[in-house]
Amino acid sequence: MEIVESKTALRTILGKSRSAGKSIGFVPTMGFLHAGHLSLMRRARQENDLVVVSIFVNPTQFGPNEDLDTYPRDADRDTELMRSENVDIAFFPPVEEIYPRGFTTFVAVEGPMTQVLCATSRPTHFRGVTTIVAKLFNLVKPDKAYFGQKDAQQVVVIQQMVKDLDFDLQVVVCPIKREADGLAMSSRNTYLSPRHRADAAVLFQSLAEAQQMIAGGERSASAVVRSIATKIGAAAQDAIIDYIAVVDAETLADLETLQGDILIALAVKFGKTRLIDNIRIKGLGPNCGGPCR
Repeated sequence: MEIVESKTALRTILGKSRSAGKSIGFVPTMGFLHAGHLSLMRRARQENDLVVVSIFVNPTQFGPNEDLDTYPRDADRDTELMRSENVDIAFFPPVEEIYPRGFTTFVAVEGPMTQVLCATSRPTHFRGVTTIVAKLFNLVKPDKAYFGQKDAQQVVVIQQMVKDLDFDLQVVVCPIKREADGLAMSSRNTYLSPRHRADAAVLFQSLAEAQQMIAGGERSASAVVRSIATKIGAAAQDAIIDYIAVVDAETLADLETLQGDILIALAVKFGKTRLIDNIRIKGLGPNCGGPCR
């Protein structure tokens, strides 16, 4: 595995690989890797000749009073984990390499999908996400880029950016990796106190119960939201719900009646730690007792 810090070196190495006809798979991360990240690398390894992983805690996607300074970092551990997955290139750029002095250009997906869900409490977040991802796509020029379904809104926004800006690549969305009790794997889980870690299992439990409701014929979005909120409130009384939403999986538009491909997404704070999770249900028909086609 080659460890690269500069854009120039990265372009040189990848230019030679591209000239040799090698396909490139790319996994952008903020580091502090867990099994979810590793599953993306494994998928990239299966589908490409060359695998590139970036480790960069992107300052432009953090808002004021968020956890940029305390976001978990462990470059040595990340390096060993990438080696264990046979990654070819690990890109560890310093901040000044990505945002040099005088940097003023940002990429933003405008419209409803960047004004709902996480964007209501993190209004500048997705501008930072799309800017860094666009820069990394431009540097790596991958054939395929791999993202986890846990960050469902991010995936939809990036897919829109790729479409709108004609990036010549495929966005591959991989399933959420979960702990034994269902909690979605996240680098931020390390912030949780033992009590909050135990309480956080209710997030997936509430989503699973909502899915069962829908399989049983429930088609009211408000009823699903109430069920999830009640479950979380009963199991974790000091949890603070940021949002619970049932939306169209492609546009993120709110739904009143559930039909088609839907996304049930939530964000909840346990102490100072904000966690997100979601489930996606495809091909939902009108009150048919489950997904209909």
